[in-house]
Amino acid sequence: MPSRNGNILIVDDNRGVLTALRLLLKPYFKEIVTLPSPITLPGTLREKKWQVVLLDMNFTAGINTGNEGLYWLHEIKRQCPDLPVVLFTAYADIDLAVRGIKEGATDFVVKPWDNRKLVETLLNAASASDSTSIVKSMEGNNPADSRGMYWGSSPAMRQLRALVEKVAGTDANVLITGENGTGKEMLAREIHALSLRNKQEIVSVDMGAITESLFESELFGHVKGSFTDAHADRPGKFEAATHSTLFLDEIGNLPYHLQAKLLTAIQRRSIVRVGSNTPIPIDIRLICATNRNLPEMVAKEEFREDLLYRINTIHLEIPPLRERPEDILPLAERFIARFCKQYDKPPVRLTEEARKRLALHPWYGNIRELEHAIEKAIIICDTDSLPAELFQPAQKANNAPEAAASTLEEMEKLMIRKALDTCSGNLSAVASQLGITRQTLYNKMKKYGL
Repeated sequence: MPSRNGNILIVDDNRGVLTALRLLLKPYFKEIVTLPSPITLPGTLREKKWQVVLLDMNFTAGINTGNEGLYWLHEIKRQCPDLPVVLFTAYADIDLAVRGIKEGATDFVVKPWDNRKLVETLLNAASASDSTSIVKSMEGNNPADSRGMYWGSSPAMRQLRALVEKVAGTDANVLITGENGTGKEMLAREIHALSLRNKQEIVSVDMGAITESLFESELFGHVKGSFTDAHADRPGKFEAATHSTLFLDEIGNLPYHLQAKLLTAIQRRSIVRVGSNTPIPIDIRLICATNRNLPEMVAKEEFREDLLYRINTIHLEIPPLRERPEDILPLAERFIARFCKQYDKPPVRLTEEARKRLALHPWYGNIRELEHAIEKAIIICDTDSLPAELFQPAQKANNAPEAAASTLEEMEKLMIRKALDTCSGNLSAVASQLGITRQTLYNKMKKYGL
């Protein structure tokens, strides 16, 4: 007989379900309280400290019909921010449940439920009143492991982490969005590491670095003699990623006329090598990333709507660093530990003034900009502390003129940043404005951490 501890509040308008749950959960919880309607939920929450709430997503009569569960989820979180909420949903409402995870729910269970899975989910949630029950394999907060995913302590990242835990073990296509430098590729690698495909290496493709003429050959492969330099058969990235994860970075940079070819491969789950007529089945998990606004591109007919639907089964948005300032200094400490080791330097610390400067800076280049700033400071520093003077982060271009650049490289970096702001991140437009190729622009952005 399992030990019983804690309590649980169950909200569901199906009395048969409530009766079944009472019988199922009796061996696991000392107190089980059920509500056939959410109307009395606010008052019930005030009666005592609850360990977990199991909340139905839809009620026969309620507020915001069709989204009642989300409404009451918000009410619970407003009243008890740290109280774990597990959503109870029908299969048809899984999209709503995923949205609920993004908005603060701990987990969800699909009806009809599996008894063992339901009990396990509720016990895990009950033992983690402040989201500390995330799987240990996801821990990336050890300074010694500063190249792993850093989740931090911000509410937005805790919600993202909980959603990643839910989707990582599936084969659902994932679209990761976020500004440059937020760590989209690192998140993709974290999802792969937590997936059932992690025995194979993730295959990463930088879509911004592939020329249009080589697109099909790079992704789908080619056979010997299919073009001038095709001296042997060569598999493409799709084949290389079989039984693994294929990560397509900067998917928003793929030209419109090539998007149909990618869509066909995803839909058919097979590819045809250049110069061949034989379809080759593929078994991949697809993760894409971009800093572009794809729905806006769809509206402008710059991105195919059907392709967006295919790659966007699960959407993960990484917040910019300026929206989670509590993570700036812990990240800086991780980078300090890494670069001291890399450059064989004794441990150093940030002065109080330096800590203030780092914490107050908006970091428009996000984690990548912070990483580069710390690396530069470690290289230059000859003492056991990092003073504020070592950190002179560039400011975002507004209407006011930028500070004068002292070197040609700084001038070039400022010109590229201004063009990126002017063109709202559209790399093709930026390259055209600067009079360089998109590949050259991409190389320079990598060089300057933009």
